[in-house]
Amino acid sequence: MEDYPMRMRQRMRWWKVLGLAGLAGVAATGVVVARAERRRRAYTPEEIRDRLRERHAKASSSS
Repeated sequence: MEDYPMRMRQRMRWWKVLGLAGLAGVAATGVVVARAERRRRAYTPEEIRDRLRERHAKASSSS
């Protein structure tokens, strides 16, 4: 019965580690999403239209 507090502390330590790993995963996902959003917004509307037209022309010619 004396070992009970030690087991509880070890179990709590694992929950802390899992929680921190989860937070790190959420933060990393947020960084990836923010970077992609910044990259997407870096184009002007004219550049986006030109790129879409190029893709459409390429897709139409290959079909």
